[in-house]
Amino acid sequence: MKKIFQRLLIFFVGIPVLISLVVFLPAYNHLCLNLMVVLASSLGAVEFQNILKQKKLIISLTEAAILGGLIPALTTAAVSLGLNTIGISMIFMFSISLLFLSRIFSSPEKQDLFINRIAAGFSVLLYPGLFLSWIILMALLPRPELKIVLYLLTVFLNDSAAWAAGMLLGKGNRGIIPASPNKSIAGFITGLLASIITGLLIVHFFSGAFDSRLFPPLAAGAFLGFCTGLAAILGDLGESVLKRSAGLKDSGVIMPGRGGILDSIDSISLSAPVFYIAYRLLFF
Repeated sequence: MKKIFQRLLIFFVGIPVLISLVVFLPAYNHLCLNLMVVLASSLGAVEFQNILKQKKLIISLTEAAILGGLIPALTTAAVSLGLNTIGISMIFMFSISLLFLSRIFSSPEKQDLFINRIAAGFSVLLYPGLFLSWIILMALLPRPELKIVLYLLTVFLNDSAAWAAGMLLGKGNRGIIPASPNKSIAGFITGLLASIITGLLIVHFFSGAFDSRLFPPLAAGAFLGFCTGLAAILGDLGESVLKRSAGLKDSGVIMPGRGGILDSIDSISLSAPVFYIAYRLLFF
């Protein structure tokens, strides 16, 4: 019961607060939201570092935090602060070079595990930061606050509807996917339907902001919701495989009722680039 209350609290308080941040603090191409993305990426990378450590792919917490937030931070510097691509490339290459050269003068014992360290370093650099950085790019879309809210609602309502349907209708249709045996077919279908309906409704009520030259706007909105919702489901399952391979139930404990940061942003991570690319294809 406590876990249910915690999830409901996040849904009814956390999501409105996040959407309010998008709507009412759009300055500098949504700098506040972008900084939240950087923080979430950094914390998620720290949790991913702990997952990798179970397989002897070891990198320090500090390095994981820095590398995890690097790509979103550089994307924020470009989108919100106007840093040019040359400056971004220089900072990125300098950071990667430090990781690559960090064991030149270390003892032979540490050098033996250098390839593990490099693998861990590049892993936390890419996940979840590279995926989440696409949320920051959404600030460059026309009417960005509307597009970001659509994206967030498509993912959050997918997750919430899937959870509710799993609780109410999931008995007897769980265990179909070995990566996450507690997930139900009823939850997957309901979550996907929630994403499709969200896309339909937003495009219907804000039709002036969604001009599709290739498809009827409502069909494009439904397809955008479908693609985003499917990616959100797959992102959740992918993170479940990571945890299962490391013998962990949750990525952390920082989020009440959900586990860790990665447990909360797994759907967001994979669906962000899918939403952005699908939107550009459907509505530009």
